[in-house]
Amino acid sequence: MITTTDLTKVYRTKDREITALDGVNLHVREGEVYGVVGQSGAGKSSLIRCVNLLERPTSGTVTVAGQDLTALARRGRRAPSRRPTPELRAARSRIGMVFQHFNLLSSRTVQGNVELPLEILGLSGRERSRKALELLDLVGLADKARAHPAQLSGGQKQRVGIARALAGDPKVLLSDEATSALDPETTRSVLRLLRDLNEQLGLTVLLITHEMDVVKAVCDSAALMRGGRITESGTLPELLATPGSELARELFPVSGAASGDRRTTVDVTFHGETATEPLISQLARRYEIDISILGAAMDTVGGRQVGRMRIALPGPFEENVIPIGYLREQGLQVDVVPPGEGAAQETETALLAPEGAR
Repeated sequence: MITTTDLTKVYRTKDREITALDGVNLHVREGEVYGVVGQSGAGKSSLIRCVNLLERPTSGTVTVAGQDLTALARRGRRAPSRRPTPELRAARSRIGMVFQHFNLLSSRTVQGNVELPLEILGLSGRERSRKALELLDLVGLADKARAHPAQLSGGQKQRVGIARALAGDPKVLLSDEATSALDPETTRSVLRLLRDLNEQLGLTVLLITHEMDVVKAVCDSAALMRGGRITESGTLPELLATPGSELARELFPVSGAASGDRRTTVDVTFHGETATEPLISQLARRYEIDISILGAAMDTVGGRQVGRMRIALPGPFEENVIPIGYLREQGLQVDVVPPGEGAAQETETALLAPEGAR
């Protein structure tokens, strides 16, 4: 549904060039919720703004619902122009956009804000009113149609923003940090709404976030961006089953260091049926070894229980090859933590920090 190929975006000033996107290849399947995460300045917002060509890519292609938007932007023009072609405007109308700071017009009522894109599309007053009220009912704000934005909570304002984004019956919904200005409970409510809309309307959702809880709560797939590149991507089950996956570590962080040098520290990932099996206690009995549990995290992703555990086995790695092999034979993902790394291997707080300029 959304594909970018070798996408680059370079911002030029008088004295330097800033590469925001450096050959990004992204593929979002139809009907899935896809999250892009990364530190401030990783290029996430540049990416999502290039997907609907609010920002024109320096090179590469963007294809949405089978249409090459970069080609539509160039069609019929002898020289580059910032003005969208009629074909690009039509394609954009099928891409909804939800912003972090709502971008509601204070002078308009809630219904008037939702009607705004319908006015641009040329619908009659009666059609606009009917459509806007249907959308407000869909997002749970039918009783707020005549209110003004100043009378709404942050979560209600974001629901208005979502209703407005749906006005053109889009196939794709883009969300740029839509929950980062909201409190945790409101965030959960908005995420449930996005998932419900994804399922009810068959929407494909691409969301930008710096919050791993958002990815766990609503995403089917995710990608990690660093320095304008996607360094890792896949479905959440694939990521959890990938040895050394940084995204898996961020989704389910565990930490802790074994006391003493003659210990082997490993991170064990449980998913599917293995999440409910007593495999660690079975390991201890089978090989008659004492196992220290240094840290653990358990959660539900996509209806499946998933967890990670950091354990310490007695003796150096050479003495634990067979116990580690046993865990892998049971379907567990096992990553050996390098000596001395356990104490320092904490979740990257920068990845979860509030966004600055991107």
